[in-house]
Amino acid sequence: MTAPTGAAPDGAAPRPGDRAPDLELPDAHGTPVSLAGMRGMPVALVFFPFAFSGLCRGELCELRDNLEDFESAGVRLLGVSCDPTYTLRAWGEQEGFGFDLLSDFWPHGEASRAYGVFDDRQGIAGRGSFLVDADGVVRWSVVNPRGQARDLGAYRAAIAAL
Repeated sequence: MTAPTGAAPDGAAPRPGDRAPDLELPDAHGTPVSLAGMRGMPVALVFFPFAFSGLCRGELCELRDNLEDFESAGVRLLGVSCDPTYTLRAWGEQEGFGFDLLSDFWPHGEASRAYGVFDDRQGIAGRGSFLVDADGVVRWSVVNPRGQARDLGAYRAAIAAL
């Protein structure tokens, strides 16, 4: 996976106005999902550290419970972690998320690295969210430190500004 021209420098999170690095990752059932294949619609990428963990569950359940905010704006919501597909499938089924969970398991953390949110020391994705417009340009992003949940209101404001 290579970042398109105009993307953030290697290791840095893309900022608003940058081209979004392309990614192709398997969903929880092993079906490849590519960002390039979604051109023409806005996409919210939500990187998270661990399936079945408390803070991640809280964040993703809040998104699930407010999925209509994304759907009514035509935004496709995708969760991304370094967990294997089997783990994401079990967690997604247990929680009934209603949006795809993508596995950045192998090559380990490649998409997370492209988005500047991979923690090399722990081998996990950090808490980064990126709203990519229909043309593949990042319009909003937030990267929170470990242990700090993202604010639903910030997603709503970013979607409203599209």
